Amino acid sequence: MRLAKSIKALLVLGSVLAVVVWLTGANRSQAVVRTTIDDKPAASDYVGSDTCKDCHEDTFKAYSHTAHAALTTLSSWKGKASGCESCHGPGKAHVDGGGDKTKIISFTGKSPKEISESCLSCHAGKEERNNFRRGEHWRNDIGCTDCHSPHSNKEGRNVASSNMLVTTANAEKPGFATTRMLKANDPQLCTSCHSEVKPQFSAPFHHKVLEGAMRCSDCHNPHGGFELKQTRLATGGDAACVKCHADKQGPFTFEHAPVKTEGCSSCHTPHGSANPRLLRYSAVNQLCLTCHSAAHDVGAIEPAGPSHNQNAQYRDCTACHVKIHGSRTSPVFFR
Repeated sequence: MRLAKSIKALLVLGSVLAVVVWLTGANRSQAVVRTTIDDKPAASDYVGSDTCKDCHEDTFKAYSHTAHAALTTLSSWKGKASGCESCHGPGKAHVDGGGDKTKIISFTGKSPKEISESCLSCHAGKEERNNFRRGEHWRNDIGCTDCHSPHSNKEGRNVASSNMLVTTANAEKPGFATTRMLKANDPQLCTSCHSEVKPQFSAPFHHKVLEGAMRCSDCHNPHGGFELKQTRLATGGDAACVKCHADKQGPFTFEHAPVKTEGCSSCHTPHGSANPRLLRYSAVNQLCLTCHSAAHDVGAIEPAGPSHNQNAQYRDCTACHVKIHGSRTSPVFFR
C-alpha cells in the first residue's frame, strides 16, 4: 500500500515538474521573440547611402555603378534595406558618433566565413550557391570577397586580351572583369590559387581557357557542389562536357561502360595534354589495352582483349571502333 502511494506521489510530482519546465520554456521563447522584435532597427535608424557619400566619396562613386546600387530601382526591394546599409547595418548611430566604427558593421578583421554568411543572407536560395557551405572554398576559408568586390569592379582602360575575339570572354583585358563584380576575370582568379593547373592549359592540346574562349566556371562551380573538384556534372552524365560535345551524349543502344561509370576523364585529361584529343596515352591502343587486355576481363559481353596482333595497321583501335563513346547499331562500336 505504501509502495503504491509512493509511486502515485512520484507521478504527480513528475507531472508538476513537466508543466513548470514547459511554462518556463514558453516564457523564454516569448522573451526571445520580444527581444528580436524590440531589437529590430527602426526606419529612423537608416540614413541612406547619400549620407555615406559625405565621408566615403571614392567608395560611393565606384559603388554607384554596381548591381548592388541598382537594387533601389527594383520593385521587389521596395521597403527593404538597400545600399550601403543593407550590408553595414543602419548608419544613424555611426553618423551621430562622428564616424565611430563600433557603431556600424565593419568587415575589417572578420573571418572569410563571417563575411560569406553576410553575403549568403541575400545570395542563398539559388542552385548556383545553395551548396557553398559544402564546397572546398568554404572548407579552406575562401570567402566571397576573395573573388568578388562588393563595392566596385576594377576601373581603368579595358582592352581586348586577344586580336582574335572568339567570344565576349576575351574581349577585355585579362585582369578585368565586368560581370558578377569579380576582382579579375575568371581564369586569372582561379589560377592565382590553382597554379598547378595553369601549365596544363599551355600543353599542345588544351581547352581554350587562357585564350578566353571558355572559363573555368563553365565546368566547375566555384560556389560549391557535391562532385569531385566541384565539377558541374554527375557520374555518367558529364553535363559540363556534353554541353559542348553534344554528339557524345547518349542514351545509346550500346553504351561504353567507362563512359557511363567513370565519365570522360577516364580516357581524357580535361585541362590539357601532350596527346591529341587530350587523351591520357599517346597511342590509342595503349589506352584501350588498359582495360581490354588478356589480364583484364572487362565482362562477359565485351571482349577481354583484341583477337588480332598489335602491328602498326591495328594500333589505332578507333579506325574500326569508330563509335567508341557509344553506338546505336553495333555492340562493338563499329558504327
